[in-house]
This record gives sequence, structure tokens and C-alpha cells, in this order.
Amino acid sequence: MLRKLALLAACIAVLGSQSLAQTYKDPHAPVEARVQDLLKRMTLAEKLGQLRSDNKPSVYEGPLQTIGCGGLGIWTLRTLTPEQLATKLNEIQTMSLKNRLGIPIMPYEEALHGLIQNGHVSFPQAIAFAATWDPDFVHQCAEAIASETRSIGIRQVLSPVINVDRDARWGRMEETYGEDPYLTGKTAVAFVSAFEKAGVAATPKHFVANYGDGGRDSNSVHISERELRDIYLEPFRMAFEDGGASSVMVSYNAINGIPCASNHWLLTDVLRKEYGFQGFAISDWGAANNVYEMFHQARDYEHTAALELNAGMDCEDPTIFVFGKPLDDAVRDGLISMKTIDESVSRVLRIKFKLGLFDDRMVDPAKAAALANSQPHRDLAEEAARRSMVLLKNENATLPLSKNVKRIAVFGDIADGPTPLGGYSGELDNLPSLLDGLKQKQPETQFDFVPGCTISPDGALPAIPTEALQTPDGQPGLKAEYFTNIDLKGEPAFTRVDPSVSFDWGQKAPKEGFPLENYSTRWTGFLTAPKTSTYTIAATSDDGMRVWINDKLIADQWSTHSAQTVLAHINLVAGQRVPIKVEYFQGTGDAIAKVGWVDEQAGNGFINQVSSAANAADCSIVFAGIREGEGQDRAYLGLPGNQVDVIKAAAASGKPVVVVLVAGAPVTMEGWVDQVPAILDAWYPGEEGPKALADTLFGDSNPGGKLPVTFPRTVGQCPLYYNYEPTGRGYGYVDSSGDPLFPFGHGLSYTTFEYSNLKISGSYPYQVSVDVSNTGQKAGDEVVQLYIHQEVSSVIRPIKELKGFERIALQPGEKKTVSFPVGFAQLSMWDAQMHRVVEAETFDIMIGSSSADIRQKGTVTVSRLIKDH
Repeated sequence: MLRKLALLAACIAVLGSQSLAQTYKDPHAPVEARVQDLLKRMTLAEKLGQLRSDNKPSVYEGPLQTIGCGGLGIWTLRTLTPEQLATKLNEIQTMSLKNRLGIPIMPYEEALHGLIQNGHVSFPQAIAFAATWDPDFVHQCAEAIASETRSIGIRQVLSPVINVDRDARWGRMEETYGEDPYLTGKTAVAFVSAFEKAGVAATPKHFVANYGDGGRDSNSVHISERELRDIYLEPFRMAFEDGGASSVMVSYNAINGIPCASNHWLLTDVLRKEYGFQGFAISDWGAANNVYEMFHQARDYEHTAALELNAGMDCEDPTIFVFGKPLDDAVRDGLISMKTIDESVSRVLRIKFKLGLFDDRMVDPAKAAALANSQPHRDLAEEAARRSMVLLKNENATLPLSKNVKRIAVFGDIADGPTPLGGYSGELDNLPSLLDGLKQKQPETQFDFVPGCTISPDGALPAIPTEALQTPDGQPGLKAEYFTNIDLKGEPAFTRVDPSVSFDWGQKAPKEGFPLENYSTRWTGFLTAPKTSTYTIAATSDDGMRVWINDKLIADQWSTHSAQTVLAHINLVAGQRVPIKVEYFQGTGDAIAKVGWVDEQAGNGFINQVSSAANAADCSIVFAGIREGEGQDRAYLGLPGNQVDVIKAAAASGKPVVVVLVAGAPVTMEGWVDQVPAILDAWYPGEEGPKALADTLFGDSNPGGKLPVTFPRTVGQCPLYYNYEPTGRGYGYVDSSGDPLFPFGHGLSYTTFEYSNLKISGSYPYQVSVDVSNTGQKAGDEVVQLYIHQEVSSVIRPIKELKGFERIALQPGEKKTVSFPVGFAQLSMWDAQMHRVVEAETFDIMIGSSSADIRQKGTVTVSRLIKDH
């Protein structure tokens, strides 16, 4: 009997164990129960595997099938079609079923304004999303991007960029939502929530304040806690608390002497304890390394790993380095407790469960192919381009152009190539040009395009042509030797003749079967100039490059960096053959190697062509752009190259000139802004931008976008933003006005709007309303903007702060009432003790069409101190 009871007890124990074993696999069990059940079954190696990611099959495939692996960067798969990629990710997830516990991997990609994968929709750049001032519409666009992302099997996006950018010199402004924390936060919530709803983890970045003095990327930042909270942290708080973001990317830089990647106050006290963030924190690409290599905060990588994990950073992306053996060593040596390890692993697992990865990790490749860049999504991208366009200037009703115009001169080489999409864009075949959009819109109009108006010489110049180059053995082009190391050592892996040095390989290899990273190339031969002249030589590379001409080193940037251009000037004699040697190495990331030139004496002839074309036409359109992007901060904000000369030459014709800016950041317009009657900011308008731009220029679309950033008059004003604090002196300069060229919130229309009947109702909290009427002859959109200023405060406050906005559409003669709540969120501030309060004071209520165009004013008075609760 006792033996039977013992056997029965053993069976019950086994059954109970089996039942318990299914808890983390049970899709109906609470997420937290599944996390804790799985966590207690994991070995240390399995736990640490969840804190790592990689993009190389040789690195992730083994762990994926044994101990598991946390994340998978898929940028090396960008050449695959949507169907092929979905199939590939299914294969990878099938591998994950083989690890002991069947823990899925998290594939991730970039999706700033469309998924960066072959064949997916490209919306206007992020700054253009902000220029719509329409979070509900941005949410629709993000839903489309998220649906394409989810259908292909990608479950995390390293987007959006929600750094508040108050300095136009920072090269990454195009990726942001502008200079205001409230507009940025509202747009971020719209974007983030769409992805989270679709089962894709959004990753707001870069946490936090990712540029420093001079507008320089990732430089150390010294800032008061009040400004940090008011301006730079606020959009992140909104993205976490209101948008539900599942992850966050920790930035490269240091804040007040502590690297963000090892900043316990930032990653634990604020992010987790204060904001209640339940997701996981990943490093920006080099942020984990920076703590040791750049900031020297730790003595070695082992102590670096301990600093970062103990501070609250959970994962290293995109490679297993600091969180590889150094993390193992730190755990072995007791620098990290098991409690800390479990907390980080729990955060990763929690999101994998939340997203449904354990229960539904496979996708339908056919569905992914059908959804990618589908017609409804392209239609939405076109509407986004329309809504984002900002009419900066329009004297004499120059715009819209008459559809009866016979002849238009067009300048600007960016108009004649594939439409510029901006940074972090996917690859699209047969992308039309902006000029194509004009021609399709107006087939009866003659468009005289004059090439030669470029952003050069500040950017990459036209490649030195093959006919000017000769290999050592007399063939056209240059002898190219490719090495499988970055030091040009040993025998080359292969040798070939390249027609010129003009390569933008991106994430591709120079040749099938050759490495994607850590290689070098040497090009040698002779250069022969077609005419005697002074030539500008441009060496553009990502990463290192050296150039010798006639045995003289004229360009030397032998270091790891994003795309940069070095210029040199050299005298060449017609027909004289001189040696040329170019050396290049590719570390990681994008691969770019270009050597271009231009004859400096050819400029006058081109300007004569511009004048001739402008005189012969009824009007001119000049498409103008800038050099910008990650690692491309600007010391000068004017239009580079010969663009200003072209604008002036076209304006001298006396015919109307329209300047179309195709850029993601402000430009200064000294010397030409008063010479042209119309300026339209098209940003980077996405794949459907040509249609939207043509419709806007010819009046079938009425621009209703507003500036999310301030346009300075001169770079000397930077940083320049609308919500500055009162000064003890003045705002101007001895040689320039302190006022902006175009203020934050500015944007004109082809119609006019009248504001009236401001009403303030209730006693705290208040309701503020205003009537807005379309008093013109065209239907149009207006963005109604609410600004607030505290008249007297214990801590000085900005002269005005955006606290509400709404975009409305009005037919001619139509009137609408717009209402805004005014309560704690709109009136509170951080007091001297860093408590969030509304003080018992009077507040100015300002409603208008921009930060500088206030149409209605009122006040509210709060009778008692109100504390955050």
C-alpha cells in the first residue's frame, strides 16, 4: 500500500511538473507569470544569450539553436525581396525552435519613415512628418509602415528619433521631429503607438540629448536638470507613458560627465522608477564601447560591461562585443549580481511575450509580398508629402503657377535624378525624379532643364571619367586590388580594372563572395586632364581614404567615420599623364569610396547658360539642397556649391523664380532671399513626392504644413529656437538681427484665415476656444497653435511654450471652432526644488498661426498652488 501511495505521489509530482513546464508556453497565462516561469528554467548561459545580438550567421546561428540569442540585426539582408526576406526570417525562427527552451529571436531593422528593406514604401522623411502638425495622420502612416514590418517577420524597429533638435547645425535634424518637446512628443506617441499596436517593438532614440556644443553629433552635453527634463526628456516620457514604447536606444554621448550607457540616474532612476518603463534598453552602435574607448570611465571591457548592466542598459547592439566575453568575465568575477542579470533578461523576455513572439513567430511570405509598397500605402505616402509641404514665402501670388505657362527653366541637379529620400531610406527601383513629376503634371509645358547646379564642391563631385584614367598597363580605368583586411596587407584577394573610383556599396560587397566589412582596396594608374586648369578634387569615403596625385598626398582621412568629403585643389596640364593612387578601407556599416573632380574655370560658362535659360523662360524653378545626415554636421548653413550663384542669375532675368528646398534642415538665405518671390520647403518628400510637389506648385494641392524648426538668418544665431528664456540684455547682434528668418510654426497658404472670438471658460482646469474662418477663395488647411507664458514665476520660464495645436481643413467661407484644454499639463513647471507644480499666478494665453503670428490673446489666473499628484 505504501509503495502504491509513493508511486501515486511520484506520478502527481511528475504531472505537476509537466503542467508547470507549460506555463511559459501557455498563450493564455499572464505575461509576468510566463516570464518568471521561463526565467527560473534558464541556465546562466541562456540568460546572457538574451542580452546579445548580431547580424552575422557565423555568430548567431550556433547560439540560436542551443542557448538562444536575443536580437538579430537584418541590414545585411536588404537586397532580398519582401517574399525572400519573410522566408529567410521564417528559416531563422525555425532555428530558434531548436534551442532547449524554444526562445525566439527578435529580428530588428530601421523604419524611420518606411522600412529600410528592398521594395517597401518610403514616406517623407521624419522632419516632414512633424511639418504636417497632424499626429492622427502620422499615426495612419506609421500603421502602414508597421503592417509591412510585421508582415515580413521583423518585430523591433530602431525608430523613431525623438531627440529635440534646437541647433540647425546638427546633421541629423532631418531624422527628428524638430525643436519643440510638445510637438515632438505628440508625433512620437502617434508613431510609437502604431507599431506597438501592430506587435512590433518601437525603439525611441537616442536617449538622451544626442548632440553637443556647436551642433556636433554625440558630443558631451552639460545641461541643467530642469532644461533636460523640460526639453530633452519630455518626448521620451510621452513615448513611454502615452505611446507604450517597448524598448529604447541609449545614445553615444555623456550627460553632465556620465556616459548615457552607464548612467544609473538616467537608465534606472528616471527611466524605470520614474517613468515606469517595463521594456529593455539597447545600446546605440558604439555606445557600449564608448564607455571604455572614448570616455575612459572603466579600466577594461569587463568593468565596462559591469558598469553598463548595473546602470540599467540591457542589451548591446548590433554585435557581441562588450556584452560577449567581457560580460561573462564580469559575472564570473562577481561584478554583476544574479539579481541584476535576471532583471535585464526579464525585460527582454517580457517584450518577446508581449509581442506574441513565443506564440506566433512565423509569417506568410506571400502576404508580405502583397503588402509591401502596396498602392494604398503609396497613396498615403503621397498624401503625407502634400501635407508636409511648407510655403515659406509667396510674394505677388507667384504660387501656384499657372497651368497655362508655356516654358519653365529648371535648375538643380537633385531635380533630375531619383527623388532624394533622406537618411535611413530603403532601396526603391525606378524611383522617378522631381522633374518627372513636373513633366507628367504639365505635358504641354516646355521644361528647360540646365544641369550643373549642385551642392558641390562641398559634396561628392562628378567622378573622374574613365577616359581620363589609365591603368599601369594602358587599359582605360584604374587597376584595383581588393584585400580581406583593412591594412592592404598580403596578396590581394582579387584584382580587376575599375572604370573609376565611384562606389556607394552601402551594405553590399564589392564582389559576390567578398566580405561586407573589414576590407581594403588600392587603385593605381595614371590621370590625364583634358585641359590645362585648376581642378578641385573631392575624396568622399565611409570609412578611410587616401589620395595621391602626381606623387603628392592631397587627401588623407584614414580613420573610421561616416561619409565625409575632403577637398583639394591641384593644377593639371592638358595631355600630361600623372600618377594617381587611391587607398581605401571599409570597417563596418556603409561602404562608400568616391574620387571626383571639377574644372574650377568652367563656372562662368555655366552661369551664362543659367541666365540664357532664365531669360528665355516664363519663370524658373531652382531645386536646392544641402549636405547633411549622420556624421555630417554643418558649420555653415547656406546653400553649398554654386546654388546661390544660380539663384541670383535666374533672379536677374526679372522673371519669377521659385526656390524649392529639398532638405531636412533650415538653410540661411543671405544674399538671395529678397531676390526671389516664392520659396517652398518640400523636405525629403518620399517616393510619391514628385506627384505631390507638382500638384502643390500648380495649385491642385494647397500647402498647409508648418515649420517644426526655426530658420535662422545667419549661422551665428545658432542655436536658435522660439521658446527661449528672457534675457538680461537684448536679443540682437551688432551686425545682425536676433530675429529668425522664418519662425517656428510658420507656413503660408494659397488662401487666408481669420481668427476671432477667443473664449476661456471654467475655473482651473480651463477650456480655451477660438473661431477660425477661411476668408480666401481656395480650400485650405490651417494649423491653430496654442502658446502659454507664465507672467510671474519663481523660476524663470520661456517667453512662450507650445501647449496645444490642431490642424483643420476649411472650405472658402467656412468657420470652425477649435478648443484646447488648459490644465496641469499645460501650466505646470519644475520649481526650485524640482517639484512639478502649477503656481498661483496669471498665465498669458496666445493662439495664432505661428509662434510669431499670434492672432488672439487672453489670460487665466490660478488661485492656488497645485502639486503633481
